[in-house]
Amino acid sequence: MQTEIMIAGFGGQGVLFSGALLAYTAMDYGLQVTWIPSYGPEMRGGTANCTVIISDEEIGAPMVAHPRAAIAMNRPSLDKLEALVKPGGLLVVNASMVDRAVSRTDLHAVVLPASEIAEKIGDKRLTNMVMLGALLGSLDVLPLSALEQAISSHTPARHLRFVPLNLLAVREGAAFGAKEAIR
Repeated sequence: MQTEIMIAGFGGQGVLFSGALLAYTAMDYGLQVTWIPSYGPEMRGGTANCTVIISDEEIGAPMVAHPRAAIAMNRPSLDKLEALVKPGGLLVVNASMVDRAVSRTDLHAVVLPASEIAEKIGDKRLTNMVMLGALLGSLDVLPLSALEQAISSHTPARHLRFVPLNLLAVREGAAFGAKEAIR
């Protein structure tokens, strides 16, 4: 089975890291994967998005028009991604950065205050990990334990001190997402 996931937000929100980590998780789990990043020239504040395809078979093309799932880190990302998600798909929305409801009724929306959850854990920069956890808690594509292992295995040595907080953020997001799970 093939699952296409788009992640979008502002530069500096960890969008590309989330996608890369998801790709590493899938590879480590023995699946086929593509990861396509896209970002503006700005270091922070510009747009950033990526597409990850996870499959148990060879992936024919890395381009995705209508993903099965998407993560919208902010309002512009929700405005863009909501129309693209396949009917019956999953849309994970950071309510902390969005001032409107999801309008489509033919998809499953998990709307969580990810930035607030990250701040309670100790650092707003963990928002991307909360969102990634909510995705995996809501969508049966990869086990949470595989993501936890990838965080431990693929974090650069200079950032190893952040691993425990990243693991906590992923677990908090997954717990929230599990309440809203698509099975």
